[in-house]
Amino acid sequence: MSMFQKSVINSIKQDESLVALRWAKFQEFLAKVDYIKTVKEEKYQDGFLKDVFENCLGYTLDMTNPSNYNLEREKKNETDGKKADGVIYVDNKVIGVIELKAQDTKNLDKIETQAFNYHASHSNSKYIIISNFDELRFYIDKKTAYEKFSLFNLSYEEFKKLHLLISFESIKEDIPLKLKEKTATFEQNISKELYKDFSAFRTHLFENIVKNNENIDKSTLLRLTQKLCDRIIFILFAEDRGLLTPNTIKEIITRHSQDVFGNSMYEYYKIYFNAINEGNEKLNIPKYNGGLFAKDELLDNLKIDDENLNMEAQKLSSYNFESEISVNILGHIFEQSLTDLEELQANIENTNFDKTKSKRKKDGVFYTPEYITKYIVENTLGKMCLDKREELNLSNITAPTNPKKLTKVEQQIKDNLETYKDWLFNLKILDPACGSGAFLNQALEYLIKEHKQLQNDLALMGDLFSSYTVEESVLEHNLYGVDINEDAVEIARLSLWLRTAQKGRALTNLNDKIVCANSLLEMPFEENSFDVVIGNPPYVRQEAIKEQKEALSKIYEVANGTADLYVYFYELGIRMLKENGLKGYICSNKFFRAKYGENLREYILENTTIESIADFNGVKIFEDATVDSAITIFKKQIPSENTIFQVVDIDLINNYEMKQNDLTKTSFSFSNPKELAIKQKIEKIGIPLKEWDIKINYGIKTGFNEAFIIDENIKNELIKKDSKSLEIIKPLLRGKDIKKYSVMFANKWLINSHNNPPVNIENYQAIKEHLDQYYDKLEKRSDKGITSYNLRSCAYLSSFEKDKIIYPEIASNPNAFEYDKNGYYLDKTAFLIEGNNLKYIISILNSKSLLHYMKQSIRQVGQGYQLSKIFVEVFPIPKIDEESQKPFIKLVDEILEAKQKIKDYKILLDEAIKNDNFDREIKLKKELEILENICISNEKEIDNMVYKLYDLTEDEIKIIEGI
Repeated sequence: MSMFQKSVINSIKQDESLVALRWAKFQEFLAKVDYIKTVKEEKYQDGFLKDVFENCLGYTLDMTNPSNYNLEREKKNETDGKKADGVIYVDNKVIGVIELKAQDTKNLDKIETQAFNYHASHSNSKYIIISNFDELRFYIDKKTAYEKFSLFNLSYEEFKKLHLLISFESIKEDIPLKLKEKTATFEQNISKELYKDFSAFRTHLFENIVKNNENIDKSTLLRLTQKLCDRIIFILFAEDRGLLTPNTIKEIITRHSQDVFGNSMYEYYKIYFNAINEGNEKLNIPKYNGGLFAKDELLDNLKIDDENLNMEAQKLSSYNFESEISVNILGHIFEQSLTDLEELQANIENTNFDKTKSKRKKDGVFYTPEYITKYIVENTLGKMCLDKREELNLSNITAPTNPKKLTKVEQQIKDNLETYKDWLFNLKILDPACGSGAFLNQALEYLIKEHKQLQNDLALMGDLFSSYTVEESVLEHNLYGVDINEDAVEIARLSLWLRTAQKGRALTNLNDKIVCANSLLEMPFEENSFDVVIGNPPYVRQEAIKEQKEALSKIYEVANGTADLYVYFYELGIRMLKENGLKGYICSNKFFRAKYGENLREYILENTTIESIADFNGVKIFEDATVDSAITIFKKQIPSENTIFQVVDIDLINNYEMKQNDLTKTSFSFSNPKELAIKQKIEKIGIPLKEWDIKINYGIKTGFNEAFIIDENIKNELIKKDSKSLEIIKPLLRGKDIKKYSVMFANKWLINSHNNPPVNIENYQAIKEHLDQYYDKLEKRSDKGITSYNLRSCAYLSSFEKDKIIYPEIASNPNAFEYDKNGYYLDKTAFLIEGNNLKYIISILNSKSLLHYMKQSIRQVGQGYQLSKIFVEVFPIPKIDEESQKPFIKLVDEILEAKQKIKDYKILLDEAIKNDNFDREIKLKKELEILENICISNEKEIDNMVYKLYDLTEDEIKIIEGI
């Protein structure tokens, strides 16, 4: 799949005379092809860079001009001293790397990792080029997409494109990156425009069909409308891609305009539908069939006004489905289309519809970005193909000396290629929640590429009759999908047809391959029968699947009363695999640490070998979803004690190894070996916080904050009306108000009409009047006290008045613990710790050692860390006696005193600035600087003392400090 839109590429003008001159030089390279095919990589690397990059693309090699060059051979990496075959300079910075192999390296996938390691080691690198002297791949920053060229077979038009992307003049001006950004913008805009026009066409068509066909129920008419739209999309696609004559829609409309018998325009559309289904020589339409255009009595007998199939259809036809509308763009439109259908159905049923809470959203269905589907397919299906080629010794195939008379070794290679072909035909790939078919289309793309390579390999070995219809073979043998949504299934079939349709060849019937069913409860395919299971299981919270829980608990070992729906898809995916099959999902990462995920974690550890995990840690992957995601690749294989898996970074490039045994059913926490060693040392030396003489409790849950949490103005009004109100109005902190050793009081106050013993609201008339505004909502609370005016009972209410540690539930920096001696109450987004040794404990909690530990141990939510009680209560705190705690307590006291003074002095500073008191302003700023330095110095001293408590080495301290 190209990284760039054709129309975007075509919009850039090049110096034609320069391109022509360099094309002429390129012919000199082509004259050497026979030599290049046999030469060793080391022998021709210099020659390749000179023949192609210097002579044809405008670079200057260091060997040519050592004092002024922009392309250097064998440049050492910045980090590990290894050498890339070439690096590209702009303004003395490495902005691109080149990795070369000889012609016997047929599959460049195998050297991607090596090239991207070089790329990652140069901080300014953004372009990556790999080549075996014939195939050349060009990447921009990520290996999930690339532009490919066959240099030995390059046409002039393709050379112009190569020149536009890779010439030094373009690289210097960042043209490729700008083109990529323009492509993204273009695709977004064209997607919006096409979706708007298609949506309007379908809505108007549906309205017209409803008006003219009152004898059929509206739900059936909606289904028929969508089927008619699917047919028209196929025609739009086919007329621009050479499957039908160009401008077929216009041809239908023109033929109708010449009608003298009063036939409707729809009658002419049906003539073409039938021709596409059965073939029609007069219309020059071959037979496509496949089910989409099969006879449908209800559809064929609809009455439709001419205008609804005229102008709006012609508008859709004006889009160029060959150069502008990719299958990926259609995928986004198809996915949005499903929400539209839901809205139309809601209108039929006279029910309210909110797009932000649509069934697709409730069902957790979101369109998966292409780079994610590509990564998952390459690391499941792709890995399986690479491993099979390795097993059959097919990684690097060289041309035989005499194709007509193979040696014994060469014959074995040919036989192995036939074995590999049979193996490919028998592969079975399943997406158990396929939606509109994004993963199936990506798997199709990969298999087409693999079959084409196989055909080339067979031809190389002298089998000139190895050609077969790849696309048809893949659809017939390899791809299977299930979805609960019938519209999604139809669109998934359509998307596969659009990708595989070829002129003169009937469409593959997919009725038994892409099936509508609830795969969790009535999977239509047999367990243990698939080589690969891939997908993006729906993220549906457990509250929305109450009706299914009992049935699910009887089928699945991972069942848990609070488990979200995707948990069951994990077990389903593994059960559907054959032994040694691979499962690749992108899904919520919540099960890594959530309590409800314990059964799933145990199931994974006992039944699978983990291949790789990429935890996106709050990075947004889906446009409309807020869920934190992870990519998990598992093999259905009982793990050994020494199983190693890869932890992949969020860019899907760098990775490090972890032992599967380092994961437990208690939680999945990912650390590289050095970080893991630090974490384990901290755990070994520290004592879990819950084993200290402390208690952890959450803040007040009012059930209706709007009534019980008030601002300064309302508080003052209530006290003015009745001074007695002050007795039950308490200063309140929210989680977001709490920082490290400080709070930012936002003048929020709690009406503490508590329930133990119950406050008699009649004694506080001003507050009663305030609460009466909300009485109906207060009455409906499920967690109210003895009356609607009372808060729920709180057994630890008096603890809020005591000295305590407080902290937020979600914090961007988990070192966010404050020592409170001002009697602040907390809302439900904050926690308190009460008990003994609190000042010593807070010194550890706010240390860099514990910050490092927290980031390895607790869950990220969005851009913050979740400091839930289940995480905090197991933080390991070193046990030392009271005498040894005194230096820590002294430093904490000094920090707290300094923080309070900073707060007071900032108020005075604002007054001095306001009153133009320059001398006082200077003096206060100096005082503030001294106080800030006390805090910094004391925190550093505490950090150093804590390092010693945990017995950390200098190297471990450097890791924690980020040095």
